[in-house]
Amino acid sequence: MKKTDLEKNKALKIMGQMRQAPLPGRFGAAAGAVLDRREQRKIDQAQGLVPFAVKLNGDLVKQLQAQAEQEGISLNDLVDRVLRSGLAGSA
Repeated sequence: MKKTDLEKNKALKIMGQMRQAPLPGRFGAAAGAVLDRREQRKIDQAQGLVPFAVKLNGDLVKQLQAQAEQEGISLNDLVDRVLRSGLAGSA
């Protein structure tokens, strides 16, 4: 066999293996688990959540992210707790 024939056979073998390989999780059933924006918005509205954009200092954001990660909670939950305690302290 010629070198080119050997390379073609290798390529065919690889292509066959790729066809028989299972689909990665991001394309299979796991892909349906991710909510699109519209569904997430409906879930948030049902929980009484309202989007509220603010501009914060970058250092403060890093502190909040680090504390949320350290406590194992979401950034939204941490900001909610901090704002509630700040408002309760000022009243």
